[in-house]
Amino acid sequence: MSLTLYNTLTRRKEPFEPLEPGTVRMYYCGVTVYDYCHLGHARACIIWDVARRYLRWRGYAVRYVQNFTDIDDKILNRAKREGTTMEAISERFIQAYFEDMARLNVMEADEYPRATHTIDGIKRLIHELEQKGYAYASQGDVYYAVRSFPEYGKLSGRKLDDMQAGASGRVDAEDPEGTRKKYPFDFALWKGAKPGEPAWESAWGAGRPGWHIECSAMVRDRLGDTIDIHAGGNDLVFPHHENEIAQSEAVTGKPLANYWLHNGMVNVGGEKMSKSLGNFTTIRALLDSENAPDPMALRLFILQAHYRKPIDFTNESIAAAQNSWETLKEGLLFGYKYGQQLGWTDTDDASFGNPEYMRIPTDGDAVQRFQTGMDDDLNTPAGLAVLFELAKDLQKEGNRLTHEGKTMFDAQELRALWQTLVVLAQVLGLEARLEAEASSLELSDAEIESMIQQRSDAKKAKNFAEADRIRNHLKEQGVILVDKPGGVTEWHRS
Repeated sequence: MSLTLYNTLTRRKEPFEPLEPGTVRMYYCGVTVYDYCHLGHARACIIWDVARRYLRWRGYAVRYVQNFTDIDDKILNRAKREGTTMEAISERFIQAYFEDMARLNVMEADEYPRATHTIDGIKRLIHELEQKGYAYASQGDVYYAVRSFPEYGKLSGRKLDDMQAGASGRVDAEDPEGTRKKYPFDFALWKGAKPGEPAWESAWGAGRPGWHIECSAMVRDRLGDTIDIHAGGNDLVFPHHENEIAQSEAVTGKPLANYWLHNGMVNVGGEKMSKSLGNFTTIRALLDSENAPDPMALRLFILQAHYRKPIDFTNESIAAAQNSWETLKEGLLFGYKYGQQLGWTDTDDASFGNPEYMRIPTDGDAVQRFQTGMDDDLNTPAGLAVLFELAKDLQKEGNRLTHEGKTMFDAQELRALWQTLVVLAQVLGLEARLEAEASSLELSDAEIESMIQQRSDAKKAKNFAEADRIRNHLKEQGVILVDKPGGVTEWHRS
């Protein structure tokens, strides 16, 4: 079996073959940090978290980078409204992002570059574009000349001539920068400074970067000229990802990414959920509401649909996901509830229930069916179907133990069944623990600091699996880590 992925660039499923055998370089276009994350963000973050988890489970070493857009008109506008700074707004919502994602069991990226920390790389890329004739300066701004890149539109399937005809004169009317451009669809790489806004000195005068150039520079700085997977929501295909390709490939002459993956939107009443439409629900508002679903139920709701299809958010769909999670959770907790009764000798071990220490037969029927489903373009509904079969079998055996004192399977068969469920569920980021297990003796501050140092050492040694294990262990003890610029890690108890 081989993993196949739907590539937006080629519009078909393709066998996945990384540039470097056994290694995957993956970039996810992250959030613009001007507000709390909504369920659309939750879907994207969970989907690409699962993609990363699955690639790792399949044996790849994954280098996963996710950016923060921390300079943007929306951030600046919020800062003005609140009488504060762009930096203060960005920091507040970056912190909120980490809190929300920890609740949803989204693993931290290996690196979180920020646009404001990549200014030198951005200016270098713009300069190279200008030198090669793809960019031009105009009244303090710098623009990308889209007609200079013959392949413009190859990702989205759009053609410039058709776009021009369809605009029917609206472009100039809607584009205040129109008089500075040579062509209406040219886009800004660098924006001249405006009074009261942050700005950086450059060869073109004081200013700040355009949105699209930020990601091109961050990908290049952190992962190189060509990466394996570039991921994001399908609302980014045009213009953002199209423009990234134009910028990066014009300079390097190489593909920016070999696989372009895009997730579908979360809809409310048939309309895309977004802040601009005002129909959004934030992650924390939902999870903190009266009769709130379990965070794992929200994760399950998102994974019950194939990632490329839209999903419709309703109270009924969330309630159904909560019921489904209760079934799955009962199976995941089987070992904690019945292990001692079944004579398992390691139920008091610190490693008990930790999938990192579980070895399951990869040639088993459940594992093979799970892999077949997930290999087909990350088909999470197919993967979940296998999990629910395992959970229901365990649920039945738990009932037999409770009411009859015996089971149809021997103790070791049940152990294999349970461990298979736990391991495969963790591939999808679905985890459950008994409250009594989760509320173990609280770690001291010194113990936490020591483990954070061990994690830092592991990351420096590029032992990202060990770094993730430490982070997950601390999270199980109620300790949330927040990585800051400069290698600093802050923590708080949840």
